[in-house]
Amino acid sequence: MRILVAEDDVRMASMLRRGLTEDGYTVDVVGDGSEAIWRATEHEYDAVVLDLMLPGADGFEVCRALRSANRWAPVLLLTARTEVADRVRGLDSGADDYLAKPFSFSELSARLRALMRRGTTPRPTVLTAGNLALDPAAREAWRGDVLLELSPREFSLLELFLRHPGQVLSRTRILDHVWDFAYDGGSNVVDQYVAYLRRKIDRPFNVEQLETVRGAGYRLSAEPRPSKPAAG
Repeated sequence: MRILVAEDDVRMASMLRRGLTEDGYTVDVVGDGSEAIWRATEHEYDAVVLDLMLPGADGFEVCRALRSANRWAPVLLLTARTEVADRVRGLDSGADDYLAKPFSFSELSARLRALMRRGTTPRPTVLTAGNLALDPAAREAWRGDVLLELSPREFSLLELFLRHPGQVLSRTRILDHVWDFAYDGGSNVVDQYVAYLRRKIDRPFNVEQLETVRGAGYRLSAEPRPSKPAAG
């Protein structure tokens, strides 16, 4: 298992290299954010240990660059900052976990093991299907370069579809994921909100992407197609 450590503090970098090597990992160490981006995009790593405050490019920039390059190795962010906002920003930038300095090496090692058990499956920070995109952290969605004005429920519905592009989602599954357990209405509310969503993401752009699968539910296709002209 190969790990990239990006840490500009020489003593900390040395401690991490020694401890991780003793744990049986192959370890590469860099002290600059720009070099971390280059290394992690040119080589395959099983995990990245990333200091937040790096010269060249900080940890936020490194995370965003790796995810934009479709590099999905788990990232453990190290930070001396105590503000919740910084930890939230790091996770929203694509980090998988964070550890506040000072920390015990045994905890870092355990967190790395847990992260690597998840593997390197894609975990994009922005969900896309064709030119339809949604940023869960910023709570924004857009078609091409047009920002979409969605209600909170419509946003949640679109997020569900974008997390499962090309899959048929039944009304029951949609109801379970977008409405809470206290909701006692009928499944026709799903049909209503799918119609609302279509009016905002498809019709103004003369495309069809949110499809009805008769007898099964709804599907967001991977790419939009031109809408059919109305019969007349």
